[in-house]
Amino acid sequence: MPVYEYKALTADGHTVSGIVDADNPKAARGKLRKQGLFPTDILEGKGAPKVAALSRDVDLKKYLVRVTGRDVALMTRQLATLVGAGVPLIESLTTLTEQVENEKLRRILTEVREKVNEGSTLANALKEHGAVFSDLYVNMVAAGEQSGALDAVLLRLADYTESQVRLRGKVIGALTYPMIMVFVSMALLGFLFTVVIPKITKIFADMKVSLPLVTKVLIGISHFSASYWWVVILVVGATAYGIRRYVRTEKGRLRYDRLILRVPIFGPLLRMVALARFSSTLATLLHSGVPLLNAMRIVRNIVNNVIIAEAIDQARISIQEGHSIAEPLKQSGEFPPLATHMIAIGERSGQLEPMLQKVSEAYEERVEAMISTMTTLLEPVLIVTMGGVTAFIALSILLPMLQITQSIR
Repeated sequence: MPVYEYKALTADGHTVSGIVDADNPKAARGKLRKQGLFPTDILEGKGAPKVAALSRDVDLKKYLVRVTGRDVALMTRQLATLVGAGVPLIESLTTLTEQVENEKLRRILTEVREKVNEGSTLANALKEHGAVFSDLYVNMVAAGEQSGALDAVLLRLADYTESQVRLRGKVIGALTYPMIMVFVSMALLGFLFTVVIPKITKIFADMKVSLPLVTKVLIGISHFSASYWWVVILVVGATAYGIRRYVRTEKGRLRYDRLILRVPIFGPLLRMVALARFSSTLATLLHSGVPLLNAMRIVRNIVNNVIIAEAIDQARISIQEGHSIAEPLKQSGEFPPLATHMIAIGERSGQLEPMLQKVSEAYEERVEAMISTMTTLLEPVLIVTMGGVTAFIALSILLPMLQITQSIR
């Protein structure tokens, strides 16, 4: 359906602009009048098929621009502010379409506004864009609409989204530096073994001297790297592709998630991240009025680990049968005693939401401390490793040179 950019006047004489989708300009004007706007200019927008056919740049933007969690958090906070100030929802969404900088998100908000204007609830309108608005987001908005506290729910949702973005950023930030170091080191070693070392070892071969074992090993590695580098790339690529295909199967994902939780250092870190997300998300959903069983179903899908998700499923079944949530989590062995004990206390005292929030804060602090420790330890480990490799190369080259010098004397 074509998209039109418009400029219009509101009932109080203010000029507004935005985007509207319609079959033709006449239909677009009709939609705007139903919203209480009086259009002055209507032009076919960048997203329309006719314009897209003339501009490949627009097509690329349409597919390459993505909506980040930070974009959603900022938009949510702005919407909460507008709704909390008593601005009608339609007008709030119209204002957001003018303020949002992300083009893709602006188009989505335009479609959401159109659906709401046609009589749909905000939650149902957001549900049609599942790639941007998760089940968690949609269910919380639905609970806010039903309870009449949409502004408060949106503020809490914005806080939650920002906290998840920060947590994810900490994990990625901790892994970025080591990965860059490893990549740069591998590139330098590849250059040395394929370009520099073969020229040096050729000198030794021409002189026909007896070479030490370390030098022979270096020459062997260099020869293999220079002659069969494509085999290494092919094997690594095929292995990565095979593992990825296997992990996508149900059995493969189960084994992979079980293995990843047992990996030293990274396993406990990933478990803590999952537990922090579980606790924070469940507390947010319950505080927003989402029923516990429905909240458990949503939380199951955001931990991103099948083993922990199965433990949550067992807890949900236990709740359906009238039992507590803490006991099946404890029996699964995937939730630490600290978490299950605090959840049990929260259930008994009727303070489950605050207790879940405390669990989340505790594990987020532990994640931050563990990331800081990992970063501190990884740097010297990488330096020592590179130093060892450098010493091996230097020793392999210097020993034959010393032998040559002695033989000349």
